[in-house]
Amino acid sequence: MEIKNLLQAIYDSSLATSIRQVAVLFPAIETLHVIGITLVLGTIAVVDLRLIGYASHRRSAQRLIAELLPFTWAAFAMTVISGLLLFASRSIDYAENKVFWAKMAVLVLAGTNMLIFHFGIHKRIEDWHETLPPPMGARMAGFASLGLWVLVVFLGRWIAFV
Repeated sequence: MEIKNLLQAIYDSSLATSIRQVAVLFPAIETLHVIGITLVLGTIAVVDLRLIGYASHRRSAQRLIAELLPFTWAAFAMTVISGLLLFASRSIDYAENKVFWAKMAVLVLAGTNMLIFHFGIHKRIEDWHETLPPPMGARMAGFASLGLWVLVVFLGRWIAFV
């Protein structure tokens, strides 16, 4: 199946049609999406600021990450589900929106940064989790993460205006 046909099938689905036609559905789903990304950005920002060395000094980085990660993943799941529903309702438009694709690219970069952190400096967290300032690798990951997630939010808002 060609991508255009797949996008058209998604757009024509009963779920996508309902989201477009029932006046409260799109704004309700978008509200859940905004709440989810707010929680994702908020929990990630707390961890990133600790990694950078500016906040949450009373907790070790390891403990802070362990405490916030379940909330981050739950909020991320809510954001992905609501985002997929929003995409379905306007799949053809979003597929042609360059800002949408820029947001997806930045999400991939944010995920890559997280993987590099977790499979790199985080493996040695026992050595530095209470150290201030944290090692340069942790600080770089925190700065990159914070910047990338702010950019995700910025681009997400921009999508509607392109």
